[in-house]
Amino acid sequence: MLSEQVHARLRDAIMHGLHAPGDALKPQDLAKEQGVSLAVVRETLVRLVGEGLADRLPNRGFAVPTITDRRWQEITEARLAVEPVLLRMAIDRGDVDWEARVRAAHHRLARTPAFAEGEYSEGEYYSDAWAEAHRAFHRTLLEGCGNSVLLETFDRLWTASELGRRFSARRNGERDHVGEHRALEEAVLARDADGAVAVLVRHLSLTAAGLVDGEQ
Repeated sequence: MLSEQVHARLRDAIMHGLHAPGDALKPQDLAKEQGVSLAVVRETLVRLVGEGLADRLPNRGFAVPTITDRRWQEITEARLAVEPVLLRMAIDRGDVDWEARVRAAHHRLARTPAFAEGEYSEGEYYSDAWAEAHRAFHRTLLEGCGNSVLLETFDRLWTASELGRRFSARRNGERDHVGEHRALEEAVLARDADGAVAVLVRHLSLTAAGLVDGEQ
């Protein structure tokens, strides 16, 4: 379907920084660039607004969200309210099969290069493969909770935070993601709920800190 193709292309362009934070997303220009009607582009932009990948500005059209948009802090606040609770539940309820899935998800994440050459470079966004491995690891950690409704809440918050997470990664190229994820896996598999929650809270807070004015 044409609209799906346009949505996928524009979504990828925003996710990979081809449209910089704060850039205007002009329907006329995008329609010409994509070779489609204005109606298709407007439909796509409205959908991207719903996904948190574009802003609709009163009387000014559409734009890519800014790095320091307050929404990122609000999403982090919501995740800090939800994910530690799910993690404690998962550690309490998770069985041996869940432990095996956690180990496998961490192994996949650790073996997937975050960037094209396997290291950070200024202005680069992390790869789609790493993004998916990262999502799968964090979700697997929480799946032991056994509550599908709460996991759906996690899924919505994760999707809403993805662009902000990519912005933060660009500003925090020296951050030890590998060490943070390893510490999280180890605490979870040791059934150390307090330790795991402390690691998770720090992990989420560091991402948010990269999106505050003045942070580099």
